Order: sequence, then structure tokens, then C-alpha cells
Amino acid sequence: MEDLSKLKTELDRTKTELGILYEISNAMRTTLKLDEILYIILTGVTAHIGLGFNRAMLFLVNEKEKIIEGKMGIGPESGEEANAAWTRIEEEKMDLEDLIGAFKCSTSVLESSFNLQVKALKVSMYDKDENPLSLAVLEGMPLHLTGQILHQYRNSPVIQMLKNNELILIPLKAKDKVNGIIVADNFITNDPITKDHIRMLTMLANQAGLAIENSRLYELTVERAHSDYLTSLWNHGYFQYLLHNEVEKAKANRSPLSLLVIDIDDFKIYNDTLGHQEGDKILKNLAALLRNQSRKMDLVCRYGGEEFTIILPHTDKKEAFMIAERLRLDIQKYPFLNEDVFPNKQMTVSLGLATFPENGQLPAELISSSDKSLYQAKNKGKNKTCCG
Repeated sequence: MEDLSKLKTELDRTKTELGILYEISNAMRTTLKLDEILYIILTGVTAHIGLGFNRAMLFLVNEKEKIIEGKMGIGPESGEEANAAWTRIEEEKMDLEDLIGAFKCSTSVLESSFNLQVKALKVSMYDKDENPLSLAVLEGMPLHLTGQILHQYRNSPVIQMLKNNELILIPLKAKDKVNGIIVADNFITNDPITKDHIRMLTMLANQAGLAIENSRLYELTVERAHSDYLTSLWNHGYFQYLLHNEVEKAKANRSPLSLLVIDIDDFKIYNDTLGHQEGDKILKNLAALLRNQSRKMDLVCRYGGEEFTIILPHTDKKEAFMIAERLRLDIQKYPFLNEDVFPNKQMTVSLGLATFPENGQLPAELISSSDKSLYQAKNKGKNKTCCG
């Protein structure tokens, strides 16, 4: 009779676990957006109706730069915050679907102190003696860190941030290659991490790795579809879409937004003298310079021909003018190939600047205003920045 009761308990537990994994797996199939997938995974790890860890972080492998980057973290800052969240979930009878749906209606997770700390973390892929994240990536096996092993990694930024005496690291895999890591702990309840927790987390990680890989492939396809073939910047069509989006955000947040239009001076002379293939090289070099010298939040696009645009979110006219002038001088100083063909023996650009809301409330108005400023810069002798 005791054996039968034990078997029933085991079956009930397995049924619950499979139900949790099924729900999380179904939720991951509803989107290809990376931030939504990461949130679904971490909600599954931390929710009481999920795996029930107090907090969790997700890191992705950046093969190009050979680093492991923090991408998202979910968890309370304190026991009081945790109890308030758990009470609310219980009172409102929120299930996993409700918790996942809340992400699309709120930015509080992305703005939390914990998430911002996680996103600031970057470690080398090959520093396995000093960093458990690197070891998890290179070995491709779960790591359950306690006691002396945890002490061994005391200088790791992840360990220093979490300040806990037990945590678990689970690699995420796609096609037998590690593409990320989940880190989880119970820093408030101090519940021990069991073999069952590790098994469940590993099963979730197997699905999560594939979902992340699919999202990355999707984002790569989208990027290629909206990129200019020559410069790899966003193309004209996507520029229009981006500007519309940023104007809507600026309206909602009541924040400024600036638009720069950049045009190469006397580019026709260069093309007519050396041919379009040499002209294409100049365009590629300029695109790379604009991308490298712009801020991460700025959106650099090829408008067409020798004309480029940069959308500057949260930037007023004064700051945008300073950015424009810095770019203009950087371009003037850069040693472009065969630039002695240009009339002034160097390649220069003219820039037109318009700012939301004073120069226009609509994308078309900002484009028109920046174009007029650009023509003004050309008429004043070129190699200048003019404002609307």
C-alpha cells in the first residue's frame, strides 16, 4: 500500500512537471522576438506555478566577440518585494499565461535594477578557471555550485553580484552547441536546489536553446531583408518604418528626437572621374565610419545614392548639432581612398538637421525640414551643418 501511494505521488509530480514544460514550450512558440522568448523562459524558471526559483538570469554566447553577455534577469531585490509579488499573484490567481502576458503590457522588468545589473555583465568565454559561466559554456554541463566550489569562484562578477551560497547554472543548447546559460538561485527562501530541480531546468533548457536559436535566425533574416546590400545599413524602406516608430515613442514619452540627413559633397565628380566601383568603396567606408562613430541607440540608414540618415532618439537640437559637427569633422579628417579627386582634395559632407517636435510632428515633416536644412548647407558652401 505504501509503494502504491509513493507511486501515485511520483506520477502526480511527473504530471505537474510535464504540464509546466508544456505550458512554457507553448508560450515560446507564440513569438520569435528574442526579448519575449527570454522573458518566457525566465518566467517559467521563477514562477511559483513554474519551477519556482526566487530569481533567474539568462546569458547568451557572443561567438563573434568571444564573450558571454547578460541579457535579462528576473527577480525581486528583497524579501519584502518578493512577498508583495507572491501575494499579488495569489490574490489575482495569476497563472503562467497571465504572468507572461504581463510582459507585453509593462516595461517594469526591463527597467528593474536587477535586470540592468545583469545586462551590464560581460565575461570572456575562455576564463573557466575564474568564471563559472565560461566553464558551463565550455563543458556544456549543468553546474551546481555550493560551499568550496562557490568560494573558488568568489572573484567572478556573477558570484559577487548574487551574493548567495548556492546556485545552479544550466547551459542552453541548439544543435549540440551551447548558445546560452540560465543561472538560478533561492536567495530569499533558501530552499535547497535538488536533483529534481536540476532535471527540470535541464529539460526546459533543451527547449529554450532551440527557441533562442530560431529567434536569432529570424532576426538575422529580418535584418538582411531590411539592410542595404552595399553598406549593410538599414535601407530606405526600413528607415521610414524606424522613423515612424521613433516619432510615436517620442510623442508617448514627450521626449525630443532629431533627424540628421548627410550628403557627400561633389560625389558626382568622384564617380565620373574614377567610376562607380570606386564610388561604392567610398560609400562603404563612410557607412562604416557613421556606424562606428554613432551611439548604440542611434539608427544609421542609407537613404539612397550618396545620402545617409541618422535617427537620434532622446536628442534635442543642441545635442544633435554637436553630434553632427563631430561626425562632419571625423569625416573630413578620415583618409578616404583617392580623395584628392574632390575639388578641395578631401572628402566632405553637408548635413541637415531637424528636431521633433519643433520642426515637425510627423515623419514626413521632419524629413522635409532636414532636407531644407541640407540644401541650405550646400548653398552656404558645403561641408557645413544647418538646422531647421
